Amino acid sequence: MEMFWGVFFCDLTFIAVAYITNENNADMLLAGYNTMSKKEKESFDLKNYLIFFKNFFIKLTLYSTIIFLMLFIAFDEITAFIGYLVSVLVPLPYMVYKGNKFKINK
Repeated sequence: MEMFWGVFFCDLTFIAVAYITNENNADMLLAGYNTMSKKEKESFDLKNYLIFFKNFFIKLTLYSTIIFLMLFIAFDEITAFIGYLVSVLVPLPYMVYKGNKFKINK
């Protein structure tokens, strides 16, 4: 039962990150963006990045939870947790890769 609480807490965190992060607080909350110079920030498509960011975290929450539940039903708690962990960690490099495409070259 503890695994369900852990997944639930992670899901709440991912959803909160998706909905709380916006243009007004991106300076404080987005790693990398908060260290950019003013010129770099001007050449970054923040609005579209935030759309991608929100969609990414919502899908990450949905798909990783489905994977957890399927593995829990088919196997056991430990296998489900490992599957959940992998399903959360594997997409992160994709997010970094796609996030770099929002830099506008001037």
